[in-house]
Amino acid sequence: MTKTPAPKPSAAAAKAVPVARKRKLTPADYLKKILTARVYDVAHETALDPATILSKKIKNQVLLKREDQQPVFSFKLRGAFNKMVQLSPEQLKKGVVCASAGNHAQGVALGAKKLGTRAVIVMPVTTPGLKIDAVKALGAEVQLHGDSYSDAYTFAVKLGHKQGLTFIHPFDDPEVIAGQGTIAMEMLRQHQGPLHAVFVAIGGGGLISGIANYIKAVRPEVKVIGVQTFDSDAMVQSVKAGKRVTLNDVGLFADGTAVKLVGEETFRIAKNLVDEFICVDTDEVCAAIKDVFVDTRNIVEPSGAMAVAAIKKYVAQHKTQGETYAAVLCGANINFDRLRFVAERAQVGEEREALFAVTIPEVRGSFKRFCAVLSSLPAFGGSAAPRSVTEFNYRVSDTRKAHVFLGLTTSSPGQSSKIAAHLSGQGFEALDLTHDDLAQEHLRHMVGGRTGLAQDERLLRFVFPERPDALMKFLSSMRAGWNISLFHYRNQGADYGRILVGLQVPVKDQPSYDRYLQTMGYAYVDETDNPAYKLFLRQ
Repeated sequence: MTKTPAPKPSAAAAKAVPVARKRKLTPADYLKKILTARVYDVAHETALDPATILSKKIKNQVLLKREDQQPVFSFKLRGAFNKMVQLSPEQLKKGVVCASAGNHAQGVALGAKKLGTRAVIVMPVTTPGLKIDAVKALGAEVQLHGDSYSDAYTFAVKLGHKQGLTFIHPFDDPEVIAGQGTIAMEMLRQHQGPLHAVFVAIGGGGLISGIANYIKAVRPEVKVIGVQTFDSDAMVQSVKAGKRVTLNDVGLFADGTAVKLVGEETFRIAKNLVDEFICVDTDEVCAAIKDVFVDTRNIVEPSGAMAVAAIKKYVAQHKTQGETYAAVLCGANINFDRLRFVAERAQVGEEREALFAVTIPEVRGSFKRFCAVLSSLPAFGGSAAPRSVTEFNYRVSDTRKAHVFLGLTTSSPGQSSKIAAHLSGQGFEALDLTHDDLAQEHLRHMVGGRTGLAQDERLLRFVFPERPDALMKFLSSMRAGWNISLFHYRNQGADYGRILVGLQVPVKDQPSYDRYLQTMGYAYVDETDNPAYKLFLRQ
């Protein structure tokens, strides 16, 4: 039998071959890629730890996938290395380039070091110094460009074309997605019992795309829930619109997920496989960072805590009990300097601190009466433990009324409005500032200034042991004969509290003033002659 030779492909058919190779990958395709991904040359299987304290608090079991414990403190090295290890010798000889806010950069840098190739990393100028230093320490070249990942991406692509470098995409690449999917493979092997939902932070979408593909192929009953911040919600907006949406700006607190435009492939996967999306705010993320620390004694970055914040929000919204949820702690690259902000906002995020503007009549005895009211505040359905004053700021500015910025500990959500109503009912008009961003971020630091009403003012800085009710005891010890013209206190979580007090002491009272200081029992420094005081507070 004579074989008829196959017809030679036409030019049109030849051009069609690459298009056929770009067919959309199915979950089955991704499952195969994930099962054969090369990640463990640089990454290791991370623990799936129970968050015992948080689980008890929200009455649901919470499991933490500890990607914060990878060699570069992030999951990103999985996808980066899986892509790079499949490059040709020619590509590796020339080197690689990537754009990243930091975590992908470290993954590429570590992978390049392992493979012996050059790595050029383009990072936004807003990237925390900790991440920049970490990338340099791994031997990569760093170039800073733009305010966000999207700005850095455009520059990196051009740089790659110019220098012949292979671009390693942080999320919109099947091999990168498959590398990240190995996280889900580990999770389902580590926990084979009931699992109701897995919560995953979304930046460009590579992490959730890999996890969703594996989970929906192996255990489709498990919900995959994507998490974004309100100010970086490109995926949420894109899914709602049915097409990719480019954000004009992104928030920079959770810098690891600050992406203006999600990937084409990751968008396709997320809209088809992700069951639900939840947005969280900065205060909720800060509270979640604290939750993770309480359970693990480790500090994750804002993006790393987003999944935990979403679990808490999901439980509050759906009133669930007895279910099992997993959160991917996707990174721990946080600047130490940010911890002060995190601690400040965590109190508000978990509603453990309430802030108020309180008006007190400028008459003798009203300050003492106000302190007595604070000491006897009702529990309002929460713990009956005594409340602590976390902040107390005041500067004389009116002969009839005193305006005090007050912070108080609370034991359960929703108490701030009840406290404000109670104070107002006791004759001290109170404005609830607990959820006022202006008050939280700025006004609390700006109470004060020069005043012509603070005649004969002496400025004193006191130090006292920070114990329960210590501030109230200090206030009670203040001599009633002299007017308090300034008061500043903020609980910093230290062993000792520090208070700045202005007292109006007539010259004739100087001897009794000196005796008063000696018998008070608190360490103090007289700052009346301090040049900074003269510049900013003295008329």
